[in-house]
Amino acid sequence: MNVLIIDDTRLARQELRYLLDQVDGITVLGEAENADKAQELIDKLSPDLIFLDIQMPGKDGFQLLESLDNVPHVIFVTAYDEFAIKAFEYNALDYLQKPVSLERLKVAIDKIVEPVTDGSMESRKTFSENSQVFVKDNDRCWFVSLKDIRLFEVLDNYTRIHFKDQKPMIPKTLNYMETRLDPELFFRANRQQIINIRWIDHVEPWFSGTIRIYLKDGTEVEVSRRQTARFKELMSF
Repeated sequence: MNVLIIDDTRLARQELRYLLDQVDGITVLGEAENADKAQELIDKLSPDLIFLDIQMPGKDGFQLLESLDNVPHVIFVTAYDEFAIKAFEYNALDYLQKPVSLERLKVAIDKIVEPVTDGSMESRKTFSENSQVFVKDNDRCWFVSLKDIRLFEVLDNYTRIHFKDQKPMIPKTLNYMETRLDPELFFRANRQQIINIRWIDHVEPWFSGTIRIYLKDGTEVEVSRRQTARFKELMSF
């Protein structure tokens, strides 16, 4: 798994890299000391996971995430505990306080990958269009065909699933859901929503070269500028 370290303190970056070097299956692609450099590296290297400090000169960690169209998995690493609740509103996998122990770091990373017998890391399988998935929201349960799900929508640290007249929520991040979904069927329209391409009714131009997608149930989805370019590339000859 490829990771990026984002922290304005050189000593903190070095300490985290030292710990990550002791975790099997982890490759540190690089380091960034501020949000602008981090955004540049994320766009260039497409890491699976970022370790992100919150308080940095210029943009803070939250502002960095708001500026990204494709947000990697995020583990916050900070000296402060007052941002924990807000961190999980941004779909953070975990929130680590400095100094970070190796044992605690491994627990956080295990939320993304599962160790297999040979010591390498294995991604969870991707569901196909005809797959059926089990959905549980409190005491209610559904067994849903993936092709019937028209929209996944982030809500704090949960994902709301739209199918038929139901909108249950599950305790999974939207980034996690994206790793389980077939990219030929589901499209990440923006930071908050993933849509089922089969449910698109029509598309209209929107502001600043972006598009707005209308689903067959009447739902309107605004596509970010970067994802607009990806959508046009995906859906054109």
